[in-house]
Amino acid sequence: MDFLPIFVNIRQQPCLVIGGGAVAARKVSLLLKAKAQVTVIAPELARELADMAESGEITHLARDFASDDINTPVLVIAATDDQAVNETVSQLAKARGIPVNVVDNPDLCSFIMPSIVDRSPVQIAISTGGASPVLARMIRTKLEGCIPAGYGRLAALVDGFRQQVKAKFKNVEERRTFWEGVLESAVAERVFAGREDEARDELQKAVDAGEANASFQGEVYLVGAGPGDPDLLTFRALRLMQAADVVVYDRLVSPAIRDLVRRDAEMIYVGKERDKHTMQQENINELLVRLAKEGKRVLRLKGGDPFIFGRGGEEIELLAQEGVAFQVVPGITAAAGCASYAGIPLTHRDYSQACVFVTGHLKDGTIDLNWPALAQPNQTVVFYMGLHGAPTLCREMMAHGLPASTPVALVQKGTTPEQKTIVGSLGTLDEIVKTHEFKPPTLIIVGEVVRLREKLEWFNPDRPQGGAVKSGNW
Repeated sequence: MDFLPIFVNIRQQPCLVIGGGAVAARKVSLLLKAKAQVTVIAPELARELADMAESGEITHLARDFASDDINTPVLVIAATDDQAVNETVSQLAKARGIPVNVVDNPDLCSFIMPSIVDRSPVQIAISTGGASPVLARMIRTKLEGCIPAGYGRLAALVDGFRQQVKAKFKNVEERRTFWEGVLESAVAERVFAGREDEARDELQKAVDAGEANASFQGEVYLVGAGPGDPDLLTFRALRLMQAADVVVYDRLVSPAIRDLVRRDAEMIYVGKERDKHTMQQENINELLVRLAKEGKRVLRLKGGDPFIFGRGGEEIELLAQEGVAFQVVPGITAAAGCASYAGIPLTHRDYSQACVFVTGHLKDGTIDLNWPALAQPNQTVVFYMGLHGAPTLCREMMAHGLPASTPVALVQKGTTPEQKTIVGSLGTLDEIVKTHEFKPPTLIIVGEVVRLREKLEWFNPDRPQGGAVKSGNW
C-alpha cells in the first residue's frame, strides 16, 4: 500500500491554495464542501474563484507566494503552472509537517486527492496512488451508478438510532446482526424511495422488540424492465433486481434482463399470451400481497413500463387496499424503445404533433376503439398487441379518413438482437403480417413519421441465424 487512506476533519480549519486557475478552483470547491476556511494566493483569479472571493466564501491574497504563508494552514495545495513554486511549497510544507498536495505531481505530495463518491455522511474515495487519475475517475463513474443517492439519508437515520440500539443490545455481535438485518431489509428501500417516516417507524418497532434477528414487513417493487435491451434499465430497477427475495415476472421480460436478477432469488413465471394465461390477473395480485406479508422483498418485473398497458395500476390497487408497502419504478415503454431502435421518431415538427398509444386488445376481447380520434392527420398512433386485429385496424383507420398510402411500420422484439422491422402502408399492412409471419411482441406504428426510417435507421442487429428478415420495405 503506497498511501494510507484517511479522512481528515478540516471543518473551520485554515487551508491554503496557491494558484488561481481552473485546477485550483476545483480543489477549492472540495475544501469548501468539507467546510474549511480557504485562503487562495495568486496574482489573478479565474472567474469562478473571483466570484467566490467576491461573495466572501474564500479569502484572496492578490500576490505571489511567500515562505511565511506556510506558517498557519493545516493543509496546503499547490496548483500553479510554475514548477519552481510548486517545489518550494512542497519543501516548506513537508519541513513543517503540514500535509501538502501538488497537483499532478505525486513525487512532491505528502497526500494525494482521491476521486470521490459523495453520499454524505457516506463517502467513498478511489485512488490509484497517482498512477492514473483517469482510471480512478472511471471507477468512480461506475460506482456512482451503483450507489443510491439515498445512502446518505440512510446513514443519518441509522446514526439517530445508534444509542438506542447500543442500550438495547449489550453484545457487540447482537448489534452487528441487528444492523445487518436493518440495512438489508425494506427499511433501507423505504429511505431510498423517500419514505423516511415509514422507515423510521419500522426501525423503531424493531428496536422496541429487542430482537437481534428482527423481522420487517415485506415490500413489493413494481419495476418496468423496458422493451428488452438490458442497457435500457434504470439504475433503480437494476438495484432492486439485485435486492429482491422473490421475482414475479412476465413473458415479455427478456432472458438477458432476467439474468441480471439476484442469483438466489425465487423466480415465479406468470406470463400471459393471447387466450393462454399462466396465472389469472386476480391471482397475481393476491400472490404479491401474500409474499409481501410473509416479509419478503417482492420484485414484480414487467416488460416496458408497468403503467402503460402493464396492469400495474390493478396490482398496486390491491396492495394499497391490503396495507402492503410498494414502490413503482418506471421503465422505457415499448413504443418509445422500439420506435427509437427502428429509427422512427414518434413526433416531428414537420410530420406529427401528437402521439397516441393504443391497445389493440381490450379486456372484453374486442377492438372497439375511438376510430375517428385515431384516424387524424399529423399524428402518430402506436398499437400495442395489435397483430391479431390488423385487418380491423386497417379497415377502420381507412374508413375513418386515413389514406391507404399512410406509412406503417411493424417492429418485432424491438431493441433486442432479434429485432425485425418491416415498413409498408395501411393498404398493405394485413398482407405484411401474413407474409412475414410476425409474432408477439410486435408494435404497429402508423403515421407519416415512418417515412423518416429510411434516413434515420441506426440499429441493425447482427442475427446469429442467417435467413430471417431484420428490416425492409413493403
